[in-house]
Amino acid sequence: MVTQLVGTTQVTIVYNRPSARGRTLFGKGGVVPWGKVWCPGADTATTIALSRDMVVGGQTLAAGKYSIWAIPGPDEWTLIFSRAADVFHIPYPGETQDALRLKVKPQPGGGAPFMESLAFYFPAADSERALLNLQWGETIVQVALAVK
Repeated sequence: MVTQLVGTTQVTIVYNRPSARGRTLFGKGGVVPWGKVWCPGADTATTIALSRDMVVGGQTLAAGKYSIWAIPGPDEWTLIFSRAADVFHIPYPGETQDALRLKVKPQPGGGAPFMESLAFYFPAADSERALLNLQWGETIVQVALAVK
């Protein structure tokens, strides 16, 4: 679990951490193929809880608890915040449960150490905004969060 205060808004992410164990992580022949819905985590679906409405990747997301899903691609990922919060990591609950979908660009690790186990973390935060990173191996997907 990781929690961050952004102003008076509490952001809490609860997840299980799969490990790379020498495997190719993303793309053809990887643990996570391109273009398929994936829950970044293991066992129970990863969740994010917001104590107040926030702006996530430029779009409003209401206070509440959501499961996090992704459709990875080599040049663009779709992040999905689903209203079906308390679910297993497979199958994806379906688009009818989506609260928000965002397009984000993956970043190479850029000198960051290889992340053996999947991690969510906040590399920067202040009273108005924060950056949320999802990292596994050398791939980092970053989302900007802001108070509403």
